[in-house]
Amino acid sequence: MRVKQVSVFLENRAGRLDEVTEIMGAKKINIRALSLADTSDFGILRLIVNKPEEAYKALHDAGFTTRFTEVIAVEVPDEPGGLASVLKIFSAANLNVEYLYAFVEKRGKGAVVIFRVEEIDRAIGILQQKGVKLLTGEEVYKL
Repeated sequence: MRVKQVSVFLENRAGRLDEVTEIMGAKKINIRALSLADTSDFGILRLIVNKPEEAYKALHDAGFTTRFTEVIAVEVPDEPGGLASVLKIFSAANLNVEYLYAFVEKRGKGAVVIFRVEEIDRAIGILQQKGVKLLTGEEVYKL
């Protein structure tokens, strides 16, 4: 139920994001979802890719500060209030969502949302108990 997210620390200067995407393209690694957050000095690029180990190695070898972060991919009802229904589960369990971002593609009738939470094992268990569809890393990497 865990998904490997590749996190890349980028200096906040022109061309750095382009370098990452060029490396991914050259290595035939498909970016499935991404999030970029920045401060005045640096940014954190979060990537879900079809080949996380290869992406990590390629970026690390190119001199980027890179790490894996475990996240969960949740199939959220693609309707008004769908995201709120999942967030309510976390809230009721007193689980903090550190960040989230949506996936580019839908899966079946639901949308896919990536969550980073404080207690990933507990979050997985609670979501499963509530009947929320979780995706495996393999399912996500193939989307």
